[in-house]
Amino acid sequence: MKQRLGEFEQLLLFALLHLGDEAYGVAIRQAVEERTGRTVSAGAVYVAMERLSEQGFVTSRFGETTPQRGGRRKKYYKLEPAGAAALQRSYETLTKMAAGLGEKLSQNAAGQAAVEEI
Repeated sequence: MKQRLGEFEQLLLFALLHLGDEAYGVAIRQAVEERTGRTVSAGAVYVAMERLSEQGFVTSRFGETTPQRGGRRKKYYKLEPAGAAALQRSYETLTKMAAGLGEKLSQNAAGQAAVEEI
């Protein structure tokens, strides 16, 4: 059975796709925050990345130590083919469901905003 991705997992995998070889915890968190406007805790990123790793969707490796990081190494993440396939399935499903509904969604959202103002 193919596993489904949650919204946050999708955002993380899109961030990995966006960042490529430079995908490490802080950069992933910043990419999600910048592209979505959503505040993300570092802990949430690391816990979710561990879960994605256990599913075979991502792998990780440690970089070299640097004086700027007090001798600590960055942990880099890589999107694996299984993760890219899961993300593609999620993307295609959402795209199919949303096809042709942009205007209707905008109208409904505008109607809801008018109700909230009352």
